[in-house]
Amino acid sequence: MSARFAARDRVAIVGYAHSAVRRQADRPLGVLAVETARAAIADAGLEVGQVDGFVGSALLPSAGDHARQDGVSIVSPNWLAQHLGVDPHYAAGFDGIGQLTGSVAMAVNAIASGAADYVVLHRALHNPGGRYHGNPIRAVAGAQQWTAPQGFFGPLATIALPYQEYLQRYGAKRESMAAVVTEARKNGSRLPWSYWAGKPLATEEYLAAPQLFDPVCTFDCDIPVDGVAVFVLTSAERAADLPHPPVYVSGYASGAPTRRRLPQHWPLDDILDGGAETARRLWEHAGIGPGAVDLPQVYDGFSPFVWFWLEVLGFCPRGEAHRFVADGGIDSDRPGALPALSGGGALGNGRMHGVPQMLECYLQLSGRAGDRQRAATVGVACHSSPHFGGAVVYTSNPL
Repeated sequence: MSARFAARDRVAIVGYAHSAVRRQADRPLGVLAVETARAAIADAGLEVGQVDGFVGSALLPSAGDHARQDGVSIVSPNWLAQHLGVDPHYAAGFDGIGQLTGSVAMAVNAIASGAADYVVLHRALHNPGGRYHGNPIRAVAGAQQWTAPQGFFGPLATIALPYQEYLQRYGAKRESMAAVVTEARKNGSRLPWSYWAGKPLATEEYLAAPQLFDPVCTFDCDIPVDGVAVFVLTSAERAADLPHPPVYVSGYASGAPTRRRLPQHWPLDDILDGGAETARRLWEHAGIGPGAVDLPQVYDGFSPFVWFWLEVLGFCPRGEAHRFVADGGIDSDRPGALPALSGGGALGNGRMHGVPQMLECYLQLSGRAGDRQRAATVGVACHSSPHFGGAVVYTSNPL
């Protein structure tokens, strides 16, 4: 990726829609996706027939043996286009971790290159019935033979290892993590579409929750849900003629582990060192630094990610995020604090895989956040782990 982002601020988000977030919806995921897409297109001031591009990521966000069925457990860009009655000029799906970063990049590149004029970007999340980690595997081959038989598999083990490392290395306490989770739930409880609407969490409730995989407890994990979010993007020139203030894409960066490890072995140094490289590329691509950002939205599919992202992005020194947060550093109701979870995140909305971060940037920077409106001009939306995901810089005015 070149240092200069040739398409910086040339593409903008111009509309959105979000379904209700439920543990399990009463209608198929595909139906929700079609309805939400139609609502987003109308919100952007467009007709369905004007949309000529579709992007998204159909990775099934669940563990165990769950079938991938388009329109039921996943919704691919091609499926959505077909069921909207559109024969698109451009349709592509991002296959990887950090789904929204990859999807945004594909949408921006398609518009900037002229492959499409108006692009629908969607994320449709499904929570299959049955036990979340129900797994019928009786034999394991390949690299996982060295980990799975010992019980080291799945996302809980993956995040518990670096979380425990962080606690021991930097003298952090689980009590400090309560400030992360209660902040996310406080803000999520204010959103009508959130699974946790009207349900903030007290510190005492967090500390009393059962541990699932030491030191990860129930409330350190986002809850699996059914939900759909859709965004509409177009060029900055076309955006000027549409009803809502545009929010420009100013830069993005993705990361992937480079050190060879056993499956799902994420040492803390891998996360922080790899994340620092992701952040370096992000700031270089956007042409700014962390000091220009007044609306960081860090990823929190698991609560320790909040500490990790705050540090790799440069908002506090390495090893200090736990103190920064515990001292009210991200309290969105506190003047001068960094509103890093003002959109509720995954812990405050449900497992929407980076949607809350992207949506909060769009709502705040376009002035559409209603009673929650903040004074902000530059946002960053983070997705997945710092070394295995990505981030996007959004602005209300071209940089």
